[in-house]
Amino acid sequence: MTELATFGAGCFWGVEVTFRNTPGVKDALVGYLGGTLANPTYRDVCTGRTGHAEVVHVTYDPAEVSYDKLLDVFWENHNPTTLNRQGPDVGTQYRSAIFYHTPEQKRAAEESKAQLQASGRFRNPVVTEITAASTFYPAEDYHQRYLEKRGLASCHV
Repeated sequence: MTELATFGAGCFWGVEVTFRNTPGVKDALVGYLGGTLANPTYRDVCTGRTGHAEVVHVTYDPAEVSYDKLLDVFWENHNPTTLNRQGPDVGTQYRSAIFYHTPEQKRAAEESKAQLQASGRFRNPVVTEITAASTFYPAEDYHQRYLEKRGLASCHV
């Protein structure tokens, strides 16, 4: 039995590799979520006007990896204190976001975020949004496994 988890942490290429390489993750698709336009394209999302975030839609086996562990992977692999930005990528589509699929995921995400904020790991406030998952739109085929196709999937990005 598998479950879904969806995370936005900047450009989805590196985030996809990170989750795909996490034991217990069965699949990771890149795509768009959280916006208002049906069936958006990469070009649409890049305008910043659709409201979508670039996300990774993770299918995982909770008997092999917990949702809490996926949250740890999420927090460890991006800067959750930069609003609508990760590195050189700027725009709402690059926001830090957790899109929950169940009330249990919402609770776990909120607790995890509060613990991270209280830990003092970051000087600035954690700005990650925690929102109910809406319709996920897979990105175009050329974005799927993008870094793997280029021989870069084993790199920590």
